[in-house]
Amino acid sequence: MYRIYLVEDDRVIAKTIADKLTAWNFTVKCTQDFSSILGEFVEFQPHLVLMDITLPFFNGYHWCQEIRRVSQVPILFLSSAAENINIVMAINMGADDFIAKPFDLSVLLAKVQAALRRAYDYQGQSHLLEHNGALFSSLECSVTYEGKKVELTKNETRMMQVLLENKPNVVSRDTLMAALWACDSYVDENALYVNITRLRKKLERIGLREFIQTKKGIGYMVK
Repeated sequence: MYRIYLVEDDRVIAKTIADKLTAWNFTVKCTQDFSSILGEFVEFQPHLVLMDITLPFFNGYHWCQEIRRVSQVPILFLSSAAENINIVMAINMGADDFIAKPFDLSVLLAKVQAALRRAYDYQGQSHLLEHNGALFSSLECSVTYEGKKVELTKNETRMMQVLLENKPNVVSRDTLMAALWACDSYVDENALYVNITRLRKKLERIGLREFIQTKKGIGYMVK
């Protein structure tokens, strides 16, 4: 079931859209805190975002840019400000489509389904994990922290996902080696140590020092 994050400050419109999307078998979350849209986005991990332009605190263009720093999920703007300049600006900021208000709900459904089909072919998943301000995307193989972004290798991506999915617990060396085994023909403890060391150095470059900690004789964990 696909998750849709609805960023609309008109509660009547938001409820109408949410009710219809729920009836169409989508899981919908409406924004509760308009000052923390990115935080809610990360927590909910939606497959698609529906966003108004005029919002409290910051407008939709701002939040579109913030989301684009960490994710490539489809973003569809909903707005009564349907002048060409607003449509062009929305697309330039990273939006995938623009739906002018008022709109027919059947048109909205068609647009949502088309965006999901293009992005996931109805099979994809959105993987975004957050820990102490660090945003990890397994789709983009990257970690973002305080505006800085580092690209990860396939092995590094697998290790980060396992470590973050198991926080705050320690992940055994055997578990991490099993994750790497899917990528390499053979992984021993020395190869694991080399991969962990490289990952730590990359994280340090964006300010994440001691993000991965060693538990002697057991394995590794994120701080």
